[in-house]
Amino acid sequence: MFKKIILLLISVLLVGGGAFYVLNSKDNYDSSQYSADVPAAFSVGSTLDFTLPDQFGEKHTLGNDTKKLVFTFSKEASHIMKDFLKQEEKGFLNKQSALYIADISTAPVFIRNAFILPDLQKSTYPVLLVYKEEVAKTFRYDSKKEAIKIATLDNKKVTDIRFVSTLKEFEEALK
Repeated sequence: MFKKIILLLISVLLVGGGAFYVLNSKDNYDSSQYSADVPAAFSVGSTLDFTLPDQFGEKHTLGNDTKKLVFTFSKEASHIMKDFLKQEEKGFLNKQSALYIADISTAPVFIRNAFILPDLQKSTYPVLLVYKEEVAKTFRYDSKKEAIKIATLDNKKVTDIRFVSTLKEFEEALK
């Protein structure tokens, strides 16, 4: 009797887990709706232009009024950013004329759909997402991908780039 219960539980877990995987393994990202015009050598003096989706699938286009771009390319950097924004009032990024961009290009579709996007959708602020590795490479410096990258802009032209690794450094860089 006990063996039958165990086998039934294992069967339910396998069927349920398989259904969960199938439902979350479809890629819903439509790259034809988004673009990123970023020089291969993203540096001070570069001019940027992009349209990226946020965690809800809404389009965001870089405007001339955007002053800061904040990039995270690792889980640790994303957590620093999340912790910082939790303590700030709603609309903080908007008031700073800043956009937060997170690289999720390396996550498998299942992980992205089942865990990353639902977690991001709990946020009260927009997180622009980079789904494609080739786009992420243009924004990222591989040697510093664990740090938060902050680009200062003037009419879409990069005037400064800083890398920070702690919450304190990030707070100082944004002000």
